[in-house]
Amino acid sequence: MFGYYIKLAIKSVKRNPILSLLMITAIALGIGASMTMITVNYLMSADPIPHKSHQLFHIQVDNWDPNNAFNDDEDTLPNQLTWTDATNFTLANKALRQSAMSRSGAIIEPAGDDAKPFEASIRLAYTDFFNMFDVPFIFGNPWNSASDTRREQVIVLSKRINESVFGGENSVGKTIVIASKNFQVVGVIDDWQPMPKFYDVNNGAFNETEELFMPFSLKEELELPNWGNNNCWKNPAGEGFSAFLRSECINTQMWVELPDDSAKTDYMNFINNYVMEQKELGRFPRPLNNRLSNVMQWMEHQEVVEEDAKMMMWLSFMFLLVCLLNTVGLLLAKFTGKSVEIGLRLALGASKADLFKQHLIETALIGLLGGIAGLGLAALGLQSIKSLYGDFVDDLATLDINMILVALSVALLSSIAAGLYPTWRACNISPASQLKNQ
Repeated sequence: MFGYYIKLAIKSVKRNPILSLLMITAIALGIGASMTMITVNYLMSADPIPHKSHQLFHIQVDNWDPNNAFNDDEDTLPNQLTWTDATNFTLANKALRQSAMSRSGAIIEPAGDDAKPFEASIRLAYTDFFNMFDVPFIFGNPWNSASDTRREQVIVLSKRINESVFGGENSVGKTIVIASKNFQVVGVIDDWQPMPKFYDVNNGAFNETEELFMPFSLKEELELPNWGNNNCWKNPAGEGFSAFLRSECINTQMWVELPDDSAKTDYMNFINNYVMEQKELGRFPRPLNNRLSNVMQWMEHQEVVEEDAKMMMWLSFMFLLVCLLNTVGLLLAKFTGKSVEIGLRLALGASKADLFKQHLIETALIGLLGGIAGLGLAALGLQSIKSLYGDFVDDLATLDINMILVALSVALLSSIAAGLYPTWRACNISPASQLKNQ
């Protein structure tokens, strides 16, 4: 019977092509708008490193003004660390892997008379950064831990910089001039764009990854500028770059990899003991308040999914509801036009249940066609987002198989829901009155 009902549904759609097209268009518009925003919100809040996000933790400690909480909120901790604390935590080596990190930039001076210098962004980090975040390499490897300690001028290039400066060849062992200093290339990473860029949401959760990676210790050695967020509650105790680094200004991120709950407990005890020791030195004037947040917790704390995006998603749902209400009206008109046919079938012995199934299958078919068309509109919407924000949001503005299945399911369920009342009305007409009128 199901196949027979499908054939009847197809014939009914073809019999009233304009009315059917209006219903399919209404559903397609609602699905297209809602799925565009659902997809963006879904990918913005997706786990960027699912196989180990529960093992990676961002550190927060409260070194802020004793009289005013960070952001004037007693429940909010500073979102970054001081250079001093991040360095101490890293050098203590209490986690499986750990890395202080910050964002900077410098001028690259390519070799050759015709080559023009250009500016590039830098991620200052320790060698554990690469294995902790599973950064893929094309050539070479990360620098070793000795390079961190000795402040060696080594560099890891992004694929784009390697192509720009070295033509895409294996540049490991070659020299590149950055900030008027010679750096030895030890590795080249492949395309790598975690989305969101969870390791540094403070400086843009959906910004592109940095173009160069160098040892964190070189920030002091080369007096590299700070390209990220910087917040201070008191002035540095002195003049110059070194005094700024050792101030209470927060501008450094700190991540650790802790394999299990026991390791997390031990590390939290270490942080608490460290802060208590620093209190004896006159630092950390606020009550003891430290936090370890895994990747998903950290993105939630930092509200990576903006409220505007959430609001747009709910508005798109409201638009879908309006489209469905229009579909209800069109279905009522369509099924009312079939009242004579329905009355005749009832008079000949068809049950209301059979007619109900038949017309629900028809609405489901219309919903499926609307869902398919809506997927096309959603794809266009996501392409528009790409054109606004650039190629680096390719992974963010893409319909994956999960979103396709969601779109089709929403279209089917919403069209069936929209068809319940018109179908009920159609199946409850009086066959005698319809036959009498003919």
